[in-house]
Parts: sequence; C-alpha cells; structure tokens
Amino acid sequence: MLLTFLEDTTGFATGMKYIAIGIICIVMSLVSIGEALVCVNAVKGIARNPEAAGKIRSTMILGCSLVETCAIYTLVLSILLIFVAK
Repeated sequence: MLLTFLEDTTGFATGMKYIAIGIICIVMSLVSIGEALVCVNAVKGIARNPEAAGKIRSTMILGCSLVETCAIYTLVLSILLIFVAK
C-alpha cells in the first residue's frame, strides 16, 4: 500500500503544491498584519508629535513598501505554483 502511494507521484506532487499554496496564504496574511502595524504606529506617532508628521509619513511609506514587496513575491510565487507547476 505504501509502495503504490509512492509510485503515484502526480497525486503526491499535487498535494504538496496545494500545501505550499496554503503556506503562502498564511505568509500573505502575516504580511498584511505587519503592514497594519506599521500604519498604526505611524498614526500614533503623528498623534503624539504633529510637527514630525512629514518625516513619520515618509518613513511609513518606505516601511510599507518594504513590507509589501514580501506580499508581491508570495503572490507571484503562488501564481507560478498554481498555473505553471505540474
């Protein structure tokens, strides 16, 4: 029974592909939480010190863009796994 499972590599590969896509979805949700934390802390900083709003806003935009690159990479990887991987 185990040998027939190992011989059926197409089903195993498909299962592993969907497990990888699930892990990627978890990573994307964690990235969105991280981006939300960046924005929340920037808003708190602006509320405490309105004079530094320009510097805080520019730093927040830079931080959000760096966090968003991880989401874009995981999105590209999931699309590749769905449509290209066999």
